[in-house]
Amino acid sequence: MPQTSLRQRFSYPENDGQIMTSWNRFMEGQEPGSDALRRLIDDSWRRCHGAVDPGRQSAPPPAMGDALHDLLADREDLMQAGAPVIASARDFLFETGTVMVLTDCAGKVLSVEGDNALRDPSEAIHLMPGADWSEAACGTNAIGTTLQIGQPIQIHAAEHYCSGIKHWSCSAAVIREPVSGATLGAIDISGLNESYSRHSLALAIAAAGRIENRLVQRELKLRYQLLDQCLERLHGPERDGLIVFDRSGRPIKTNERAAALMAELAKTGAEDAQSIRNLMLPWKKGRVAPENMPGWIDHDWIEPVLQDGERLGAVLVLPDRAATVRRAGLRPVAHRPGVDPFDRLSGTAPAYLEAIRRARLLAKSPAPVLLLGETGVGKDAFAQALHEAGAQAKGPFVAINCGGFSRELLTSELFGYADGAFTGARRGGMTGKIEAADGGTLFLDEIGEMPLDLQPHLLRVLETGEVYRIGENRPRKVKLRLIAATNRDLKTEAGEGRFRLDLFYRIAVTSLKLPALRERMSDLPGLADHLVAQIAARYDSPVPAIAPEVFDALAGHDWPGNIRELRNVLEGMFLESEGATLRPEALPPELQLAPRRIGTAEALSPLDRAERDAIVAAIRRHQGNMTSAARDLGIAKSTLYVRLDKLGLKDHIAQLRES
Repeated sequence: MPQTSLRQRFSYPENDGQIMTSWNRFMEGQEPGSDALRRLIDDSWRRCHGAVDPGRQSAPPPAMGDALHDLLADREDLMQAGAPVIASARDFLFETGTVMVLTDCAGKVLSVEGDNALRDPSEAIHLMPGADWSEAACGTNAIGTTLQIGQPIQIHAAEHYCSGIKHWSCSAAVIREPVSGATLGAIDISGLNESYSRHSLALAIAAAGRIENRLVQRELKLRYQLLDQCLERLHGPERDGLIVFDRSGRPIKTNERAAALMAELAKTGAEDAQSIRNLMLPWKKGRVAPENMPGWIDHDWIEPVLQDGERLGAVLVLPDRAATVRRAGLRPVAHRPGVDPFDRLSGTAPAYLEAIRRARLLAKSPAPVLLLGETGVGKDAFAQALHEAGAQAKGPFVAINCGGFSRELLTSELFGYADGAFTGARRGGMTGKIEAADGGTLFLDEIGEMPLDLQPHLLRVLETGEVYRIGENRPRKVKLRLIAATNRDLKTEAGEGRFRLDLFYRIAVTSLKLPALRERMSDLPGLADHLVAQIAARYDSPVPAIAPEVFDALAGHDWPGNIRELRNVLEGMFLESEGATLRPEALPPELQLAPRRIGTAEALSPLDRAERDAIVAAIRRHQGNMTSAARDLGIAKSTLYVRLDKLGLKDHIAQLRES
């Protein structure tokens, strides 16, 4: 739509009487016939005529309960970008007789802030979250009309189509998506007629611009994170075609094989598979909507890309038709009933066998257990085995990662909430994880990440066996077994004020230290065979052999990611080897070049080993940039080189940097 003149965008209160006369004429079926009536208002009245009741006194009743919760959840990105802008309205609109309103692209109100004196009049016309202020619902009004024309507009008094809102004055501007330019919503400044100000429109335009800037910054940050997660794979020796999609379903990066495989698909009759540029994945709530998927795409080809529980985008894997391994239907590995759950834990190293022996003893007791160990050592597998081998085995096993939620969301997830406990609460309330674990086991992973002010509430549950849902005064009895896990030293954290000491003593009645993979290298061959068998079962493929040279390379790596890292390496090799024997050529570059082992456990003290591991991890993390690695470690670059020499790491680091 062409841009309108500034005069068309602003209202002129001095013309209110003439415009009211024009409205009355229009309602009687005559032409408005007044130069005071702006063309944009005339056009809007004509759109509304016959579709909207001109006698309407307010917007339709707003969405409530589950419907409101779903509306706000669907617009989470817009809500987050608009939150600080809307929150600031409490201060700068104080005593101005106006409020700031954020809506989605359909005119549904998401948030309202401003002068509290306007609360009752706003609610009287349903200017509140969940209400529909589109033109189709409320006739000519700034929110609905700006969304209709895609341009800022001010609408005052008699210019409104419906008689019930003619005592209001409002100014609105659209909010656009930073990449496509599509309309995401609108920002509106509304008040009673006496609050009219030409500056309100400028304020709405500025607020919309601030929200768009925040959306741009967030989109760039998430896109960088997405590409960072996928970069190594995109440049790896993949035989499959890879297309990376952002959170909006747009393709942003491909590997070299993607175009060729798309061309092959097009030859088979998938006509819409010809252009990567025009390919879009249909998203719904950050997930692909299968019902709208192009027919030639198998849903199993889509792999979500996550970081800290947030969905950054997805990778579409176009399978190489010549490959023997197919990506059809990943299936979980079924465990045989009646088997000791600890038999599923693979390992014969003394430290690991001792951990299993102690776990078998602890399983018989209802006392809380604190699992200690580095990231990726298998604490979740031990927690599951402790549950299945204990008296609570017939009850539920409920797990939650305390580091994967905001404070507010973690509170709701743990304790649940009552019906109507807060705006957007689901009708009927929600059962929390603590309550859901009644009669079974509650596994709190990364408990060291739990916010400090939430810890006393958990402590009370453990001491009294009672949980209060948010918004309830009546306790609910629970009987459960607690298993917690952390990679932190919680006693040190407690000493430094980052974890409650009383909670530490309550959850660490017994503790179990799980050894890192580098401390049980004798288990590596058996563990690799075990993991490859699991991977093959998931892909419904025969179990391949592992060449002996592969074990030599694996033994030369420090495994900072432990079993999780080993599993990822083996799965990548499995897919690249097309079902044949896993050979060294399929190893990632850093493992192909790794020497047999850097400083054996016998040659280095525990302190030196810890320092060596930290240095290697930092240099890998910064991709060989020694300046950044030194800064990360908190030491001078010259000191880093001295430590490399002392720990015998110089040759190894040189190989890492070359790779």
